[in-house]
Amino acid sequence: MTVLTSIGLSVAAAAAVMALTALVARRQGRVAVVDVAWGAAFAAAALACGAGAVLADAGTPWRSGLVMALVVLWGGRLAWHIGRRAAQHRGEDPRYEKLLGGSLAEVGMARAVRKVFALQGALVPVIALPVSVGMVLPVRWGPLVVVGVLVWAVGLFFEAVGDAQLASYRSRPRDQRPPVLDTGLWAWTRHPNYFGDACVWWGLWLAGGLASGWLAGLATVVAPAAMTWFLSEATGAKLIEQTMMQRPGYPEYAARTARFLPRPPRGRLI
Repeated sequence: MTVLTSIGLSVAAAAAVMALTALVARRQGRVAVVDVAWGAAFAAAALACGAGAVLADAGTPWRSGLVMALVVLWGGRLAWHIGRRAAQHRGEDPRYEKLLGGSLAEVGMARAVRKVFALQGALVPVIALPVSVGMVLPVRWGPLVVVGVLVWAVGLFFEAVGDAQLASYRSRPRDQRPPVLDTGLWAWTRHPNYFGDACVWWGLWLAGGLASGWLAGLATVVAPAAMTWFLSEATGAKLIEQTMMQRPGYPEYAARTARFLPRPPRGRLI
């Protein structure tokens, strides 16, 4: 199986997941369900590429299986976490209303498909490039696979623990919790889950892209770079903070806490 074939399988899997999600969104009348599909689409792409590699006897089997497992674990956890949270809040996410210029009922399904589902469906195969490539190429530098798994593990730790700490904070009555979560990982970065997400994909790039050689590494570095940019500067931290800065106590929290890359908080012992 060639690299192009593997990428094609990734494209097909992402398109199928997003098409199904668009139907669910139309039925529920909200676009926010796409957040659940984001992790699921990557898991589906990894499974499709992995199955293709096995059938074609391509790549290095142990690395292919490992990368596939890492993506499925990350994507499955993310989909489960967001799905559980979405079940408690049936309304539309304000971010999507702002992006679309209104609710789904107001703007119509065609606009939502064009600006949300098709866009995210196209991004999945691009960000999953290290996975698609790593499934079919042989390992050239084995130690980089180990380094990649370690970086991935750090990322999953930040993402999962950050999500758990935020869920615990939100479960407390409003009058019994501080106005801003500024303890645990949230004392070191204002977005530990986004930072963790970025680490996951840099780890997968090391294990699936760069470990296959310099050419594969250079051809796929766009994946973790794009994910980091989206999480930090585009649709992630920067967008959320436009709203968060209006909340009492948040500007002070922002002044002492890193926005993305973790560092010790200023002026406070943790």
